[in-house]
Amino acid sequence: MPERDPALNPSPSIQSMTGYASVLREAPQATLQFELRSVNSRFLDIVFKIPDDLRAVEPVLRERLAGTLKRGKVECRIAFHRQQQTDRRATIDRELLASLAQASASVRQIVPDAAPMTVADLLRWPGVLGEDRFDASALLEPITRMAGDALAELVASRRREGAKLAQVVLGLIEQIEASVEQVAAFVPNLLRQYEERLAERLRAVLVDASAGTTVPAEETFARLRQEITLYGMRIDVAEELARLRAHAQEVRDVLTRGGAAGKRLDFLMQEMNREANTVGSKSATRELTNAAVTLKLLVEQIREQVQNIE
Repeated sequence: MPERDPALNPSPSIQSMTGYASVLREAPQATLQFELRSVNSRFLDIVFKIPDDLRAVEPVLRERLAGTLKRGKVECRIAFHRQQQTDRRATIDRELLASLAQASASVRQIVPDAAPMTVADLLRWPGVLGEDRFDASALLEPITRMAGDALAELVASRRREGAKLAQVVLGLIEQIEASVEQVAAFVPNLLRQYEERLAERLRAVLVDASAGTTVPAEETFARLRQEITLYGMRIDVAEELARLRAHAQEVRDVLTRGGAAGKRLDFLMQEMNREANTVGSKSATRELTNAAVTLKLLVEQIREQVQNIE
């Protein structure tokens, strides 16, 4: 197990899945660059883009990243550039040179007229003349140390972005709560207005009755009560409004608890959208229809923000 950095312990704060970190370090014979980029994803998807000489460090890095990040597509890039050495010296592979000299002598024994190999020929032979060798494996330990710094920087970046997303979501939740209270306030007025219209109709019926129309009063009042009851059932959205209030409070609680909240918030948006659709299906007036459309738009705006939360 790699050593865990205390700075990377899980925090209750909300994290975005969008972030970036870059660390540059000087290592023996090379300059190292370690980059982490992350974007939103349903699950944790880690992609490595590193030189083949450094592939041995990939399992350690994968375990370390997975131990801290829960969701997001994370791209890990590592690059190194060899430093120019002022005291670099050419080296000669003596074993290879001796082998070439022996081969040249054998050829001349068989073909006496063959020209001997010159010094230039020998030096141009692949592998005879080389520079100080560079061992990329010596970079594995520095890279492992750099990973902690880069990961801490990435987490800090995602937290800053997450804090902004949380504020946006809370602002939209406040608008939903305000819309819910507006609906709760004007629904009783809609019922009273409908009762007044029915009363006008009742007066018209009574006028007709006085003119000779035979409509029993009891039947008239029974129809009136039935009409009011049916209309009240059509516009009764009390249950939907109560659930919307409860879901809005749950969103606040989730944002307060922090941690990996994205999937929970996405589920709550599905539930709030369902309630807003039900309000729309019960719309018997233009006011309720407009309120349902407003609620659905606000829920969709929150859902778009939630897609970026870890």
